[in-house]
Amino acid sequence: MAANVLLADDDVELSGMLKEYLEREGFAVTVVHDGEAAARAALGGAHQIVVLDVMMPKVDGVEALRRIRASSRVPVVMLTARGDDVDRIVGLELGADDYVPKPCTPRELVARLRAILRRVQPVADSGPLQAGALMLWPEKRRAEWKGKALDLTSIEFNILEVLMRNAGRVVGKNEISEQALGRPLARFDRSIDVHLSAIRQKLGDGSTLIRTVRGMGYHLVKE
Repeated sequence: MAANVLLADDDVELSGMLKEYLEREGFAVTVVHDGEAAARAALGGAHQIVVLDVMMPKVDGVEALRRIRASSRVPVVMLTARGDDVDRIVGLELGADDYVPKPCTPRELVARLRAILRRVQPVADSGPLQAGALMLWPEKRRAEWKGKALDLTSIEFNILEVLMRNAGRVVGKNEISEQALGRPLARFDRSIDVHLSAIRQKLGDGSTLIRTVRGMGYHLVKE
C-alpha cells in the first residue's frame, strides 16, 4: 500500500515536480502551498509522513510544525535553505524527524522518506528492551520511564532504540545516524545532539542513563 505524503511548499513549480517524481516512486501525494493548510491537513490523520518547507505564507513551516506537534506524532521532514542552521535546529527542537537542505534532488527526498517510513513500521514482537526503569517495545513503538509513557518523535524513538540495543557500550554519532535516520552524519551536522537533548529532557531524572563520551558518541548505562 502506498504511503500518503503531505507536501507543503509555496513553490508551485517545485512542488509539482516533486509530486510527479514521488508518485512515480509509488507514493500518494497531497500538495498544499501555505503553512495553515499544511498544519490542518497534517492533523487530519490521512498522511503517514509530512514534508514542510520552512518558508511559506500565512504561517511558516516552523509554526506549522509547532501546531502539528501540539497533538500529533506524524513524522515530519523539513525543507531548509542550505546552510541555514537556525531553522534546522529550531525544527529539530520542535520535533521534526529530519531535514533536507534545498535545493534537493527528488531522489534524495525519496531516500529520506523511505528511511523514516521503514523505521516507523512495526516489527515482529521480540519482547521489550530494558535498562533499569527504562522500557522500550520496538514492535509497539512504545517507551516508558518508571511506568510512564514517553512522548517521543519517531526519530527520537529510533535513537533511543539504537542506544538500548547497544547498552553498555559507546555508540558513535555516525552509527546512530545511519541506524536511526538512515543516512551518514554530515560534517558539522548537530541533529543527533539535538535529538539526544530532547530525549534527555523527556526522561527527566532518567536523563543520567545517557552519557556523552566526548569525541566518541553516546553511552546508555546498562543497569
